Amino acid sequence: MNLTPQAIKILEKRYLLKDEKGGVKESPQELFQRVARTIAQAERLFGGSTKEAERWEKGFYRMMEQLYFLPNSPCLMNAGTELGQLAACFVLPIEDSMESIFQALKEAAIIHKSGGGTGFSFSKLRPRGDVVKSTTGVSSGPISFIKVFDAATEEIKQGGKRRGANMAVLSVRHPDILQFIRAKERPGHLTNFNLSVAISDPFMEALEEGKEWTLVNPRSGQKIKTVPAREILALACRMAWRGGDPGFLFIDRVNRYNPTPTLGEIESTNPCGEQPLLPHESCVLGSINLAAMFKDGSLDWELLQETVIKGVRFLDNVIEVNVYPLPAIKEKTLLTRKIGLGIMGFADLLIKLGIPYASAQARDLAKKIMAFIQYHSKKASIELALERGPFPLYTESIYNQKHLLEFLHAHQAPHLDWEALAAEIRSKGIRNATTTTLAPTGTISLIAGVASGIEPLFALAYRRRMMEETMEYIHPTVKEILGELEPEGWKRVLEEGNAQNLDIAPQLKKALATAYEIPPQDHVEMQAAFQTFTDNAVSKTVNLPHDATPQDVEEVYLLAYQLGCKGITVFRDRSRDQVISVGREEVSLKPRPRPQVTRGATWKIRTGCGNLYVTINEDRYGLCEVFSQMGKTGGCAASQLEATSRLISLALRSGIAVEALLKQLQGIRCPLPSWDEGEQVLSCPDAIAKAIVRHLKLTQGWQRTESSGHGGLCPECGYLLIPGEGCVTCPHCGYSPC
Repeated sequence: MNLTPQAIKILEKRYLLKDEKGGVKESPQELFQRVARTIAQAERLFGGSTKEAERWEKGFYRMMEQLYFLPNSPCLMNAGTELGQLAACFVLPIEDSMESIFQALKEAAIIHKSGGGTGFSFSKLRPRGDVVKSTTGVSSGPISFIKVFDAATEEIKQGGKRRGANMAVLSVRHPDILQFIRAKERPGHLTNFNLSVAISDPFMEALEEGKEWTLVNPRSGQKIKTVPAREILALACRMAWRGGDPGFLFIDRVNRYNPTPTLGEIESTNPCGEQPLLPHESCVLGSINLAAMFKDGSLDWELLQETVIKGVRFLDNVIEVNVYPLPAIKEKTLLTRKIGLGIMGFADLLIKLGIPYASAQARDLAKKIMAFIQYHSKKASIELALERGPFPLYTESIYNQKHLLEFLHAHQAPHLDWEALAAEIRSKGIRNATTTTLAPTGTISLIAGVASGIEPLFALAYRRRMMEETMEYIHPTVKEILGELEPEGWKRVLEEGNAQNLDIAPQLKKALATAYEIPPQDHVEMQAAFQTFTDNAVSKTVNLPHDATPQDVEEVYLLAYQLGCKGITVFRDRSRDQVISVGREEVSLKPRPRPQVTRGATWKIRTGCGNLYVTINEDRYGLCEVFSQMGKTGGCAASQLEATSRLISLALRSGIAVEALLKQLQGIRCPLPSWDEGEQVLSCPDAIAKAIVRHLKLTQGWQRTESSGHGGLCPECGYLLIPGEGCVTCPHCGYSPC
C-alpha cells in the first residue's frame, strides 16, 4: 500500500481497531479487509453465493487498498465491529413542542454516540417572547434550544473517535432570524454547530427589488414585522466575514430537486451542508480519488467508470448491512436508499494535467468528470434495481427524476446519452433516489494523500515547530511534480507554502496556485460547475483573503445563487484566532509582551493538598497569565506550581488555544483527590483547569471550542486547523469535528 507516514499515523490514531489497553491490533490492510468483508456480506442477502460474496469482497478491498475509493469515516471505523453504524449524515425533525424538541435531542445523542453528524431545522419553533398557552408563559425561542443541543453535544464523544457535529437551519422568514444570524458573534458560542439561513426565492426577489421582508410567526402564521431584505443580507455577510457563519442554504432550489416530494419537503442538511435530507433520513457517502485515476499522462476514464460502478454497489450494500441507530431512521432510509458518491483529489488531478484551478478549462473538466460520474452512477443504480428492485417510492417520484434528467441534458454532455438514460429509468426503475454528493473528505483525503474534495491545495507544504519537534510536510503531488527542485527551492516552498517565488514555468506556477491565491469568484464558479451534475449538493469553502470586506462576502453569496449553487460557505483568512496561514505560521511561536496593567480574578479551589488560590488575568487579546499559590505550602510543591503557572502563561501569550491547554491539564491525578462545589478535583493541575473554565464561564459565557466549525487549534495535538468544505481538518493528526 502506498501510504504516507502521515496517513499511517492518522489510521493508527483514529481508524485501526485497538485492544483493551489502547494498543493497535490491526494493520491498514486488515482495516480494509474488515470493511470489504462486512460490506460484501450484503451480496448474500440477495441470493448471492459465498463465492460471489468473496468475489465482491476482493473487488471492494482492492478499490480501497489502491486508494481508488474510500467510504465515509464511520464506515471505516465501525464496519465489522459491535457498533456497526456506518452512515455519516442524518437529519432529525423538530416540531413546535417540548416533547418533540427533547425527543430530537435524545435521538441526536444516540446518533453522535454512534459516529454520525446531525442536521436540524429550528424553523417551526415559535419565536422568542411568543405565548405558551399550556403554561401561560412565554417562549424562549429557537436560539435558546440550539444552545441546549450544543451543550449536550459537548458531552458526547462520537463513537469514541470524534466529537459530535451539527447543522442548525432557520428560515429567513422566522422572527428570530436576526438573532440567529448573530448567534456566534461572541467567540465560544455554539461551537458544535454550523449555522445556515434557509434562503427562499421570494427573499432573493425582495432583495433584488430593494423591498421590505415580512417575518412570520410559524406557530400562528401571523405577520410579526417587516425589515429591509438588505438588512438581513448585510448582517449575515458581516457575521460570515467575522467568523464564517452563517452560510446560506437556498432551500427552494434544494426542494426543486427533491427526488421524493411525496415524503415531504427538505428542511435541513447534514453538518457540512452537502447532503439535504428529509426528517429521519440518513445517507452513506464515499469518494473516488481522482489523483489515482491519472494514468499515463491523462485521466483513465475506463478505470473511473469501473470505480463508479463498484462504488455504487459498495454504498448500496452499506445501506443493507448498516446497524441503524433508530428504527425511524432505518425506515426512512430504506424508503429512498440515498447514496452519495463523490470525489477527492481534484486539485491533484489538475496539477498533474498542468491546468490552473482558476480557469475555464478546469471548470469544463469538472463538469465533464461529474457528468460522467452522474451518468454511470445512475446506470449502475439501474442495474442494481433490475437485480434487487428499485427504491420503494420510485413510482411516486418518477416525475422528479424525469425533471432532473431533463435538467442534466439541458446542460449538455455530448459524450453521454441522457435521453436513453431517462428512458431506462422509466422502464426499469432505479435503486437509489440519489447517487451523487460532493462531501467533505477532510480525514480520508489525508489517508489517500490528496487534496480534499474539490478544494484547491491549502498549502503546497508547511513546516512547523511543536515543542522540540520540527514537522515538515510536502503534499505528495507537489513532491512528484517539483521533484527536481533545488534544495533552496524546497526551503522556499516550506517557508512560504506556495510556488510564487520559484523559478519554474509560468503555467506550472499557475497550476500550483493555493486556496488564497485563487479569486473568490473562481471558487464559486468551480462549486457551481460541480453542482450542475450532482444530485445532492457540494461541500466547499470559498476562501477569502484577510483584507476582504463584508461586501466581498455579499458578492460571493449573490454569485452562488445566480450560478445555481444549493448553498454557500465562506472563510476569511485569520478571521478566527490562529487559523493556519500559508507562509506565516511555520516558525516557533513567540509570546506577546505582558502589558503594564492586566485585569482578572482570584479563584479559591479546594484540593486534597489544601486550598489552592488561582489568579487568572487578561489583556486585550484574552487570557494572558495564571498565578497559583497553595496556602502556606513552600518548597517543592510551591516551585512546581510556579513552574506550571509560568508555562501556562507563556503558552497563553503565545496564542495557544485555551482548549489545547485544558486538554493537557484536565484529568491529571494525584494521590489525594478532593471535591469543590460539586466537582471532583483530581490534582492541582486539574484544579487550575477548573479555575480557568469557571473564570471563562463567568466573564465570557464561555463554552469549550473543541469542535469549532472554523479554524483554531486542534484540540488533540495543538496544530493549526485548515478550513475547507464547510468544516476544519488538522493536517497533522487528522482531527475533524465533521
